[in-house]
Amino acid sequence: MTFDDVIGQQDAKDRLRQLVTENRVPHAILFTGPRGAGKLALAIAFASYLLNPEDNPNYRNAKAMLDNYEHPDLHFTYPTIKLPSMNADYKPVSDDFAQEWHSMIVKSPYITIAEWIAQMGDDKKRAIITAGESEALIHKLSIKSSQGVYKISIIWLPELMNLECANKILKLLEEPPVGTVFLLVSEEPEKLLETIRSRTQRFDVKRIADEDICKALIEKRGLGEDDARRISRIAHGSWNDALQVIDAGNEERQFLDMFETLMRLCYMRKVNELKRWSEAVSAFGRDKQRRMIAYFQRQVRENFVYNFHNPELNYQTKEEAGFSRNFARFINEANVIGINELLQCAYRDIGQNANAKIVFYDLALKMIVLILTK
Repeated sequence: MTFDDVIGQQDAKDRLRQLVTENRVPHAILFTGPRGAGKLALAIAFASYLLNPEDNPNYRNAKAMLDNYEHPDLHFTYPTIKLPSMNADYKPVSDDFAQEWHSMIVKSPYITIAEWIAQMGDDKKRAIITAGESEALIHKLSIKSSQGVYKISIIWLPELMNLECANKILKLLEEPPVGTVFLLVSEEPEKLLETIRSRTQRFDVKRIADEDICKALIEKRGLGEDDARRISRIAHGSWNDALQVIDAGNEERQFLDMFETLMRLCYMRKVNELKRWSEAVSAFGRDKQRRMIAYFQRQVRENFVYNFHNPELNYQTKEEAGFSRNFARFINEANVIGINELLQCAYRDIGQNANAKIVFYDLALKMIVLILTK
């Protein structure tokens, strides 16, 4: 992958190239910024730029390896899950899922943790980076570079390292092997150890410009200009969100169905059916449950704003807007704050491993009162 393959982000590409031109490449860079902005894609493109400069006498051979993500000096670290077939004491490492990772990344580096967990085979489990991974990485980086000056370690979602792993990675960052560049790609950098953040140079990535998403939708997905413009606006600078809008089977369509069902049952005070609803969503994995709650919060905001009758303030798909036409009047000044606080409490409780059936049934019963408040 090269910089040309990264959607938009011209300013970020120029800044990364300038680091190389001025010989100021730090030993560790922390890529941060909005979800879906292409941080992993930028990190991979930058790694390719370092590993295969234009004056490389073996440029074509190195490019072929990089294009297929098989360069011996490029190492990926990513969260993993423990499969039932693994020993109870075993600490999973990235290499255990190398085939799944390669299959996914070759298609596109614009991936989400939810997609990756599903790719590994169990979307109900939470993924982490284990201490076993840090030990494997130490071994890999101790080997001399085989192709040139640099060895590149890309760590995707380092905030998911457990404490033991984080402390070992910290030692690597404090005393990096010769010629090693660490590229950490984080969605939630505030969850990293402060000592790790202090050992890296932060590189903030902005959201992708709407016009760049629009152009990519036309060129890469074959959309017409009108549809591309509408979707790029809804995407809020996220290529992943843009793809979800045009994916007929995407997760957010399922979340919309669950949101519509919840609100209709609450309005009709169907307590027994709300119990069945809570049991259905409690079967989701915890990460998926939290994504669903976050989606609900966004829809509450959109329905509240819908009442202002200013389309420029709304960011909804056609299906979402269709539901809002009749539902928006139930989200008003009297209940919008209470509904958001209720959803935020559920989000917190699920994150703290509370019983999901109780959390969602409690949410549903309290929502009855709120949704009928005027």
